[in-house]
Amino acid sequence: MFTKILVANRGEIACRIIKACQEMRIKTVAIYSNIDSESPHVMMADESVEIGPANPLESYLNFDKVINAAKETNSEAIHPGYGFLSENGEFAQYVIDSGLIFIGPDPETIRLMGDKAESKKKMIDAGVPTIPGNHGELSGNIDAIARDIGYPLMVKAAAGGGGKGMRVVFSPEELESAIDAAKNEARNSFGNDTLILEKFLDSPRHIEVQILGDNHGNIIHLFERECSIQRRHQKIIEESPSPAINNKIRKMMGDAAIKAAKVANYKNAGTVEFLYQNGNFYFLEMNTRLQVEHGVTEMVCGIDIVKWQIKIAYGEDLTLSQKDIKQRGHSIECRIYAEDPSRNFLPTPGIVHKLILPEGPGVRNDVGISEGQEVTSAYDPLLAKLVVWDSDRNSAIDRMDNALANFVILGLITNQPFLRDIMQNKYFQKCSFSTKFVDEHYANWTHPVIPVELMVAALLGTKSSSSALVQKSTRDPHSPWSSKGGWRLGN
Repeated sequence: MFTKILVANRGEIACRIIKACQEMRIKTVAIYSNIDSESPHVMMADESVEIGPANPLESYLNFDKVINAAKETNSEAIHPGYGFLSENGEFAQYVIDSGLIFIGPDPETIRLMGDKAESKKKMIDAGVPTIPGNHGELSGNIDAIARDIGYPLMVKAAAGGGGKGMRVVFSPEELESAIDAAKNEARNSFGNDTLILEKFLDSPRHIEVQILGDNHGNIIHLFERECSIQRRHQKIIEESPSPAINNKIRKMMGDAAIKAAKVANYKNAGTVEFLYQNGNFYFLEMNTRLQVEHGVTEMVCGIDIVKWQIKIAYGEDLTLSQKDIKQRGHSIECRIYAEDPSRNFLPTPGIVHKLILPEGPGVRNDVGISEGQEVTSAYDPLLAKLVVWDSDRNSAIDRMDNALANFVILGLITNQPFLRDIMQNKYFQKCSFSTKFVDEHYANWTHPVIPVELMVAALLGTKSSSSALVQKSTRDPHSPWSSKGGWRLGN
């Protein structure tokens, strides 16, 4: 087994990977920019190396600085986490060419599945259901292509993801401007302005399947995750199993995901994403990395995905078989962001004055911040992931609502009260939602009023004193105590 791994990331995912390494008795190296020197991932690691200024292009995205840090510390492998360099095929190849091991799929697979046009062609050849559209470079008579697909349609960047380079077009008159806007955004975000057109599904669900593959052709799936609760095409709540599908569809999706992985010669952990509507599902894309939301799968399957990433990268066989994998109970994840849902989810940098995490059976905190830390606008505003498990969905919702009530962060606005509102939304509770849920129900959401007593209790007191006040909200959802996130102090 590896003796030392460099974690090429920051925040909660770096902490998550370091924790897995610690449990495997593998030493870790953290890298950090000059504004991250006291971040939790730096404190957790056995060694740390400063690699440059806050600008990611000069630090976390700089190939040479990351590789040099690995070599200087005699690291044997690099784990990229998610974001930054995790889906960069050129970086994966550079790691290998430098004599190190990349903990992830092969560079060729990353390149293939990162190209939406090419990956769609592969899926069609393999018989995996895909959304109707053009799957090559967009050229020729674009108006005719659009007419053949039918309106509404989606203009989408062939490279990248995260909601960038995407535009919905409802009529021919909108097509030219949508293409221009998507091209510009794609060029600025990914350095590639190639576009594809697809039929737009108006109210789909977003359901994905977690897969694991080793270096010997063994591939299994770890069932699905429901990821339809999104804002700006980015997920904020995930759960497993999906409440939208039956066991027949579940098996069909799992089989399609394995078929997709085999076509891509997939190794390590990855995720096959589908759109689901009216009983049909369609391949969306494949994420060639660890997903933010991997924790819900771990909770229902009892498998540590990060540890398996490391084992597979080391060359170990995947000793799990498909019949060994079972879904037990129900898990939900909420992403805690430093952002303001009442202002179109604008980032809200600030200083973490107080942090109290919920505890108890079935509650997991994946956290990348600490008290006194400054949250800047230089990086993604994800602060933590709150994950719960219970025997069934209704119980898991109740547990998440209670856990959110006891998640206290003071000093900056977060989306915590917004997430509580969703947990208490009758349509969410009844599983009546699609990817349009947030737009349909929360277009004019405003922050609740926070009692001064609660802020004082959280700042000066103990967990028990603030939690006792918060518990009033669980008994009376109309009480002004019903939420406690989203305030500023000292500003």
